[in-house]
Amino acid sequence: MKNRLRELRAVRRWSQTDLADHLDVSRQTIYAIETGRYDPSLPLAFKIAALFGEPIESLFHPDEDTTDKP
Repeated sequence: MKNRLRELRAVRRWSQTDLADHLDVSRQTIYAIETGRYDPSLPLAFKIAALFGEPIESLFHPDEDTTDKP
């Protein structure tokens, strides 16, 4: 899943640790989400969206999977 976390975090000049502290998760969790290695749970996704004042669908979107296309 692709996301805009790094971009939104940079606008606020927050480190991964700063964002993790706001969300009560580890810095490693933020890193994993930003790099697409981990998809956040729905409650965490809502918490992230609320923190940035954005709808979830503007923060997260699925990767394009071309393997299923004819």
